[in-house]
Amino acid sequence: MSIVEHEVVALTGNEAAAEAMRQINPDVVAAYPITPQTEIMQVFSSYVADGAVDTELIAVESEHSAMSACIGAAAAGARVMTATSSQGLALMWEMLYIAASLRLPIVMVDVNRALSGNINIHCDHSDTMGARDSGWIQIYSENAQEIYHNIIQAVPIAEGIFLPTMVMMDGFITSHAIEPVKLMPDGDVKEFVGERRSPYSLLDYRNPITVGPLDLPDYYFEHKRMEAEAMRQAKGVILDVARRFEKKFEVKYDLLEGYMLEDAEVAVVCIGSACGTAREAVRILRDDGIKAGLLKIRVFRPFPFIEIADALKDKAAVAVMDRAEGMSGWGGPLFAEVRSALFDLERRPKVVNYIYGLGGRDVKVDQFVSVFHELVELAEGKPVELVNYLGVRE
Repeated sequence: MSIVEHEVVALTGNEAAAEAMRQINPDVVAAYPITPQTEIMQVFSSYVADGAVDTELIAVESEHSAMSACIGAAAAGARVMTATSSQGLALMWEMLYIAASLRLPIVMVDVNRALSGNINIHCDHSDTMGARDSGWIQIYSENAQEIYHNIIQAVPIAEGIFLPTMVMMDGFITSHAIEPVKLMPDGDVKEFVGERRSPYSLLDYRNPITVGPLDLPDYYFEHKRMEAEAMRQAKGVILDVARRFEKKFEVKYDLLEGYMLEDAEVAVVCIGSACGTAREAVRILRDDGIKAGLLKIRVFRPFPFIEIADALKDKAAVAVMDRAEGMSGWGGPLFAEVRSALFDLERRPKVVNYIYGLGGRDVKVDQFVSVFHELVELAEGKPVELVNYLGVRE
């Protein structure tokens, strides 16, 4: 039975994800438990047991097998979903590239959790940032409401461009915290996602196809070029789906979201649940007369470099917040890409990096306030370290 008895209900992020999956009613879900994702599949399995969905739920022996099962089902023409976290995503590594290369529109929820070692079950973005070049579309969520909306949008996005899509939320911070979530009627969600009509299927013996053949130098390059072009064009599909979503449900989404950004002189760039913390810091600083702003990145793949440059082009100083250490000796992965996006501007803002919250360490409003104060100093010409570690014991 649906939990939709009232328009607004109190749900964890994991429960909101499971509810979105119930309304989507995928053909196949391959499931393997891992903290902090397990609750998604636990709740969804109850929907299967109760007959609330028609899904074939496959319990597998590992996350590698989960993605393998998803690949086979998607190649047969099914609408396919799964979920994972951290080491589970890492165990899928080989299959992530295969799913993307075969242009299979699989939708996966990743509940962000630090990669080992040492073993840690709490949030950072090292798992999905490590998979950023695997060919999957990546959409990050700030809260339970967004995870619900983003999963529903991910289905027509993936099926519209034929690329697998992963939707993220922060482990425990979002996945296990209870928040009010406004749910949409089942029929409206079903109408929005529609029915999957695959142009091919491994089960269609009248029109046989080859999937995953040996791809030597004579064609491999061309196939990778086609995959890259699909990722480039995915931006338009994401925006088209967002427009349809806004028209039907009156909620607006974009690649990016600014908060008090237009007239800001200093700004932070952030992903995930910490955007709420940054937003509160912006309000405090505005009350103190400092023109602070926030740029929240929702879609990380395809990377919205043109839109980021346009949003930040007139800022004096920018701090890019990374919840992952890039291990490059030159800051985090988001920092590298945002800085690159700004390179061709005639008048570039000064850009510094703050790595924060690794392994689930809390990031607080006063820490964001301190970042903004350092940005003001940077804008005034005072030196600030290029790469900084926020809240670490040095």
